[in-house]
Amino acid sequence: MKLLSLFFLILWYGCQTDRPKIMTVTGPIHPGEMGLTLEHEHVTTDFIGAEKTKQPQYPVDTALAKLLPFFVELKASGVQTLVECTPAHIGRDVLLLREISQKTGLNILTNTGYYAAVQKKYLPAHAYSETARELAKRWISEWETGIDGTGVKPGFIKLGVGKSQLDTMEQKIVRAGALTHLETGLKIAIHTGSGLAANDEVDILAGEGVAPGALIVVHAQNCSSEDQISLAQRGCWISLDGIGAKPDKIERYLGFLLALKEASLLHRVLISHDNGWAVIKNEDGCIGFEMFGADGAKPYAAIFDSLVPALMNAGFTREEIDLILVQNPSAAFTIEKLTL
Repeated sequence: MKLLSLFFLILWYGCQTDRPKIMTVTGPIHPGEMGLTLEHEHVTTDFIGAEKTKQPQYPVDTALAKLLPFFVELKASGVQTLVECTPAHIGRDVLLLREISQKTGLNILTNTGYYAAVQKKYLPAHAYSETARELAKRWISEWETGIDGTGVKPGFIKLGVGKSQLDTMEQKIVRAGALTHLETGLKIAIHTGSGLAANDEVDILAGEGVAPGALIVVHAQNCSSEDQISLAQRGCWISLDGIGAKPDKIERYLGFLLALKEASLLHRVLISHDNGWAVIKNEDGCIGFEMFGADGAKPYAAIFDSLVPALMNAGFTREEIDLILVQNPSAAFTIEKLTL
């Protein structure tokens, strides 16, 4: 009887570990619990550079006093999940994210990985000397044991590359991302400057045996509509994530979405704002926070206040909007190994 009970316990545990999951800063959830999702946002970002300061520079309570009301309002508006895309060495603050999640009920995802765009300003020194496998070992460790002793685990891999054909360093971090995916199943979101760079990413991942479905092409608005369609046809996720309140921005993103709809590719589309707060030092030497990406309007709101009405007027159905804002993010961030 004891052996039979042990057998069923092992069987039950195996079923639990094999269940689809999303990893948030407070632990795993089922993909069906993500709900309405903003798939590319920031809370705090520190643009000073990887080697110039230890991050964060502020007490968590200071940040909460400034920022928490925005996330309380966001949760009350119906958003259930926020994917926080600030990588290590640019101000990733998982303790702050966990506090916001616990105080608001928002699901929040954080990440592992490095950012090699912007003249490599945000790369730590060891990124130059270590191999792709050594970098991947660091990122896999964050998945296995948590980030910086906090117990918080990443929900995806965040990388960054520039606008041109990928250079040696960029190729290395993409390969490191591929190795990390193959070990963990975490999806790979890459800040991307052009269609040329995006296609390089797909090819490098394929060279390591990773399928295009594991790649989220971040800032795909930097690619032409033709490139977006081609990348989606290859199986990538197309992240249109600079949506703002200004009418010209709404028209631009509406155009992208209409083209993707015409190509029957809405099932590969993600949308978000890329809003957040930059950490700044005021004239009196005190740390402050300056909003970015919202065009001076309320953060995290343009999609719901402006883009969704424009989509409805253009003939998008509620089911199609639900696909983009609920179903697609759930699929894109589900932890699973996707191989060729």
